Amino acid sequence: MRPVLRLLGASRLARLALALAVFAGVAVALWLGPDWGTVGNAFQDVRWQWVVVAIGINLASIVTRSIAWTLVIDQALQPPRPRYPLVFSAFCVGLLANAALPGRIGELARVAVLTRRMARRRGVWATLVGTVVAHRMFDLVPIVLLILYVLVTAKIPAWAYSSLVAVVSVGATLFLLAVVSARRPGRVHLDGAGTVRRVVTMGRQGLAVMHRPTPAAGAICFQLLGWLCQLFAVYTAMRAFDIHEALPAAGLVLLVMNVATIVPLWPGNVGAVQVAIAVPLVSYGVDYGNGIAFGFGLQAIEASVGVGIGLVFLAREGLSFATLRRMPSAVDAEIAVEERALSPDRGAPRARAGIPG
Repeated sequence: MRPVLRLLGASRLARLALALAVFAGVAVALWLGPDWGTVGNAFQDVRWQWVVVAIGINLASIVTRSIAWTLVIDQALQPPRPRYPLVFSAFCVGLLANAALPGRIGELARVAVLTRRMARRRGVWATLVGTVVAHRMFDLVPIVLLILYVLVTAKIPAWAYSSLVAVVSVGATLFLLAVVSARRPGRVHLDGAGTVRRVVTMGRQGLAVMHRPTPAAGAICFQLLGWLCQLFAVYTAMRAFDIHEALPAAGLVLLVMNVATIVPLWPGNVGAVQVAIAVPLVSYGVDYGNGIAFGFGLQAIEASVGVGIGLVFLAREGLSFATLRRMPSAVDAEIAVEERALSPDRGAPRARAGIPG
């Protein structure tokens, strides 16, 4: 499990080189591309009532996706299970970490925040990491549906078809692998198992919902609802920036925005997101400068919800922003403690990692 956690963050040197290369390309695209006078004028004409509606829809998306994670957790853990308000708090702090820090720190921050208020139990850290993986696996269903919707209805370049079909194939494969690797709920017998096998088994417990059709269907439905909310939030934000295109254009924007943030090279991938949004909108007759302005506005709308509510719950949990940076190593340390606790021939477990609470 520890090597798996380390794979979540690539080599710093490789990440820095990639970030510099992408940043240079984005800088050129922003410097030479849009008419910045047009960008400024687009912000002067924003219809703020539509911005408020988009913010509200984004908040609804967060609520529905956090409910999906709750369903996954309920299938992975034995009672007592964390109550929904605690899960929602952890989920919001994770959103803040993902939006404000490079890398997918928020995925492990969720686990760290959740376990602070739970009774310490055997294998709970590895199991909760497994629930995060399962929750992300359920994202594949709406992503594949969104890609199919965009392929059928949206205006996209011919070269993009093969890439999108490849993404659909990879997504379906990953989902099937998650189902196959999931461990059925029930008592786990680990006597005589090696340390690595013990911890991996605990992580597979987090995928237990994959073998429970009703809760799995519920989690998928809530994820679908969350993505549907995001789609209409994009559609509404387009109205705020006087872009009156149909829903397929909003679907295309949502798709490219998520592609542009798959690997967070710097906080929010600001700049790269705007270019990724503006380029396909040109085929709909949207001026490149207006598209850049809309990209900044759309990302600001999403960030205002994720960062705003995340800061509220970060303060509620009594955590600092600096603590978020340490959470991945803290989760890694806690998994190591569980390894030692699960392996009787390695002595007493170390002291608990330093996460306040």
